[in-house]
Amino acid sequence: MEPIPHLPDAELEVMQALWALEQYPVRTGDIAARLSRGWKAPTLIKLLSRLEERGFVRGEKEGRANGYTPLVSREDYLAAESRSFLNRLHGGSLSSLVASLFPRAHLTGEDIRRLEQILEQEDK
Repeated sequence: MEPIPHLPDAELEVMQALWALEQYPVRTGDIAARLSRGWKAPTLIKLLSRLEERGFVRGEKEGRANGYTPLVSREDYLAAESRSFLNRLHGGSLSSLVASLFPRAHLTGEDIRRLEQILEQEDK
Protein backbone atom coordinates (compact mmCIF):
# COMPACT_ATOMS: atom_id res chain seq x y z
CA MET A 1 0.00 0.00 0.00
CA GLU A 2 1.37 3.41 -0.98
CA PRO A 3 1.76 6.05 1.70
CA ILE A 4 -1.13 8.47 1.98
CA PRO A 5 0.03 11.99 1.04
CA HIS A 6 -0.57 15.05 3.19
CA LEU A 7 -3.46 17.24 2.04
CA PRO A 8 -3.45 21.05 1.93
CA ASP A 9 -6.00 22.60 4.30
CA ALA A 10 -8.60 23.39 1.61
CA GLU A 11 -8.55 19.85 0.22
CA LEU A 12 -8.68 18.39 3.72
CA GLU A 13 -11.75 20.50 4.48
CA VAL A 14 -13.45 19.08 1.38
CA MET A 15 -12.51 15.54 2.42
CA GLN A 16 -13.87 16.11 5.92
CA ALA A 17 -17.17 17.27 4.43
CA LEU A 18 -17.20 14.21 2.18
CA TRP A 19 -16.42 11.84 5.06
CA ALA A 20 -19.28 13.37 7.07
CA LEU A 21 -21.78 12.15 4.48
CA GLU A 22 -23.08 8.59 4.73
CA GLN A 23 -24.14 7.43 1.28
CA TYR A 24 -22.05 7.67 -1.85
CA PRO A 25 -21.70 8.89 -4.49
CA VAL A 26 -22.62 12.44 -3.47
CA ARG A 27 -22.97 15.58 -5.55
CA THR A 28 -21.09 18.82 -5.09
CA GLY A 29 -24.16 20.45 -3.51
CA ASP A 30 -24.17 17.84 -0.75
CA ILE A 31 -20.50 18.50 -0.05
CA ALA A 32 -20.92 22.29 -0.24
CA ALA A 33 -23.68 22.12 2.39
CA ARG A 34 -21.15 20.63 4.85
CA LEU A 35 -18.43 23.24 4.26
CA SER A 36 -17.93 26.21 6.55
CA ARG A 37 -16.59 28.29 3.64
CA GLY A 38 -18.92 29.62 1.00
CA TRP A 39 -16.90 28.44 -1.98
CA LYS A 40 -18.42 28.88 -5.40
CA ALA A 41 -19.09 25.72 -7.43
CA PRO A 42 -16.03 26.09 -9.73
CA THR A 43 -13.70 26.26 -6.71
CA LEU A 44 -15.22 23.16 -5.14
CA ILE A 45 -15.09 21.30 -8.46
CA LYS A 46 -11.40 22.23 -8.86
CA LEU A 47 -10.62 20.94 -5.34
CA LEU A 48 -12.51 17.71 -6.03
CA SER A 49 -10.60 17.35 -9.29
CA ARG A 50 -7.30 17.67 -7.40
CA LEU A 51 -8.48 15.10 -4.87
CA GLU A 52 -9.39 12.77 -7.72
CA GLU A 53 -5.91 13.20 -9.28
CA ARG A 54 -4.33 12.37 -5.91
CA GLY A 55 -6.45 9.23 -5.55
CA PHE A 56 -8.54 10.43 -2.61
CA VAL A 57 -11.90 10.42 -4.42
CA ARG A 58 -13.53 8.83 -7.43
CA GLY A 59 -15.67 11.06 -9.60
CA GLU A 60 -18.29 9.52 -11.83
CA LYS A 61 -20.76 11.05 -14.22
CA GLU A 62 -24.36 10.98 -12.98
CA GLY A 63 -26.39 12.52 -15.75
CA ARG A 64 -25.22 16.11 -16.10
CA ALA A 65 -23.51 16.17 -12.70
CA ASN A 66 -20.68 14.25 -11.09
CA GLY A 67 -20.97 12.01 -8.07
CA TYR A 68 -18.02 11.62 -5.68
CA THR A 69 -17.00 8.72 -3.49
CA PRO A 70 -14.07 8.79 -1.04
CA LEU A 71 -11.34 6.24 -1.79
CA VAL A 72 -9.35 7.00 1.38
CA SER A 73 -11.12 6.58 4.71
CA ARG A 74 -10.99 9.20 7.43
CA GLU A 75 -9.40 6.65 9.77
CA ASP A 76 -6.63 5.78 7.30
CA TYR A 77 -5.86 9.44 6.66
CA LEU A 78 -5.83 10.26 10.37
CA ALA A 79 -3.46 7.36 11.07
CA ALA A 80 -1.09 8.44 8.27
CA GLU A 81 -1.08 12.08 9.39
CA SER A 82 -0.53 11.06 13.02
CA ARG A 83 2.43 8.84 12.08
CA SER A 84 3.88 11.62 9.94
CA PHE A 85 3.50 14.15 12.76
CA LEU A 86 5.07 11.78 15.25
CA ASN A 87 8.02 11.06 12.95
CA ARG A 88 8.60 14.69 11.89
CA LEU A 89 8.33 16.36 15.27
CA HIS A 90 9.28 13.64 17.72
CA GLY A 91 11.55 11.33 15.74
CA GLY A 92 8.95 8.58 15.98
CA SER A 93 9.02 8.63 19.77
CA LEU A 94 5.58 8.35 21.34
CA SER A 95 7.05 9.02 24.78
CA SER A 96 8.52 12.31 23.49
CA LEU A 97 5.09 13.34 22.20
CA VAL A 98 3.33 12.49 25.45
CA ALA A 99 6.05 14.20 27.53
CA SER A 100 5.66 17.38 25.45
CA LEU A 101 1.95 17.45 26.23
CA PHE A 102 2.17 17.05 30.00
CA PRO A 103 3.51 20.46 31.04
CA ARG A 104 0.44 22.17 29.58
CA ALA A 105 -2.13 19.40 29.26
CA HIS A 106 -4.82 19.09 31.86
CA LEU A 107 -5.47 15.38 31.70
CA THR A 108 -8.50 14.08 33.51
CA GLY A 109 -8.56 10.78 35.34
CA GLU A 110 -10.55 9.40 32.40
CA ASP A 111 -7.85 10.59 29.95
CA ILE A 112 -5.18 8.78 31.97
CA ARG A 113 -7.28 5.59 32.21
CA ARG A 114 -7.84 5.65 28.44
CA LEU A 115 -4.10 6.10 27.77
CA GLU A 116 -3.36 3.18 30.10
CA GLN A 117 -5.87 1.02 28.19
CA ILE A 118 -4.22 1.91 24.88
CA LEU A 119 -0.78 1.05 26.23
CA GLU A 120 -2.04 -2.23 27.67
CA GLN A 121 -3.54 -3.19 24.30
CA GLU A 122 -0.24 -2.42 22.57
CA ASP A 123 1.58 -4.58 25.11
CA LYS A 124 -0.49 -7.65 24.20
